[in-house]
Amino acid sequence: MTYEAPLSHIKVLDLSRVLAGPWATQFLADMGAYVIKVERPGAGDDTRGWGPPYLVEPTEEDPGLSAYYLACNRGKRSITVDMASAEGQELIRRLAAECDVVVENYKVGGLAKYGLDYASLRQVNPKLIWCSITGFGQTGPYAKRAGYDFLVQAMSGLMSITGQPDGMPGAEPMKVGVAISDQICGLYSLSAILTAIIKRDRTGAGEYIDMALLDTQIATLANQATNYLVSGVAPGRMGNAHPNVVPYQVFRTADGHMILGVGNDGQFQRFCAVVGAEHLSGDPRYKTNAGRIVNRETLIPQVAEIVLQRTTSDWVSLLENHAVPCGPINDIGQVFADPQVEARGLKRVLTSPAAPEVPQVGNPVKFASGPTSSDRSPPTLGADTDDVLREILGVSDGEITRLAKALGR
Repeated sequence: MTYEAPLSHIKVLDLSRVLAGPWATQFLADMGAYVIKVERPGAGDDTRGWGPPYLVEPTEEDPGLSAYYLACNRGKRSITVDMASAEGQELIRRLAAECDVVVENYKVGGLAKYGLDYASLRQVNPKLIWCSITGFGQTGPYAKRAGYDFLVQAMSGLMSITGQPDGMPGAEPMKVGVAISDQICGLYSLSAILTAIIKRDRTGAGEYIDMALLDTQIATLANQATNYLVSGVAPGRMGNAHPNVVPYQVFRTADGHMILGVGNDGQFQRFCAVVGAEHLSGDPRYKTNAGRIVNRETLIPQVAEIVLQRTTSDWVSLLENHAVPCGPINDIGQVFADPQVEARGLKRVLTSPAAPEVPQVGNPVKFASGPTSSDRSPPTLGADTDDVLREILGVSDGEITRLAKALGR
């Protein structure tokens, strides 16, 4: 039986750039959606130039393929359209009329001047699902501000709980090592889009989705946010320690570092039994997680002294055999050499007219029924313009020639 991708019936007009929007639309493409990435003639998505490293070096004629761009544009079709031109605007309208979903991350009101905002395009497609991604949303006093991942990590409180505590070496608020606010917003946006598709299938009605990086980052503060809402005390930076679980942090070993993640009292008892420290599990101060939190200042130095006696690999082998959560701290090279990562197919290599090998991180979602990661490589700038116009709009070769200026040629 021929496998049909879950979203092969969905067409997406992707007017987004950089990471949050492209992160969402890449997943839609992985699931089989026909994703049309609209880019500026000559320049394309900003991330094409966010290198080195580049898989394909930029030239005067082409912005190339940066590693950053490759991370979030698999499975899409790139077309170039001059949105400032009347003919370019008309092409976008015609495409929107044929699509199920539009994803955009223009500033509030940015598309209205072109007549390409939701209010305008819903007139040509009432069933359209529109997802707008901005830094601060469509309402509120910050709505017109530009929003960037780093800024949102700071404003959301995430950086206030990330990094070494005051008084420790290198103590300062710290951002996460990837653009996590963009990625989180992209994933929430994806969930909202899929929900709106289900709703439309039931009701026939389209939807407008207002997504904000600040909102979604605050929403994922999880226990740290509710710790504050319950206690009234704003949490601070704790390095690699956990505010609600002890011992749950990085420890130095004889040859490096490891993480020890003791998540409950049973695991703590097993840890103490394995390392010959029953006096700790038998101590009334440490028998419960609540007690270990209150008394972490006396407990952690004792655990640290124990862990320092063996190598990381020795500890991992020993503790894993007794169901005590622990693990090494891998660099990214070690990650992709890990047999578990290899077995799960998280490193993929695609092919492209631009390069014989295009490395990719595989989609982590696994369906038993078929593949969930597109074999279509991230596109070179405008590579699919003619095909998309023919396939979606039925444009003739003569009309494509006539539209050359609107297409940036």
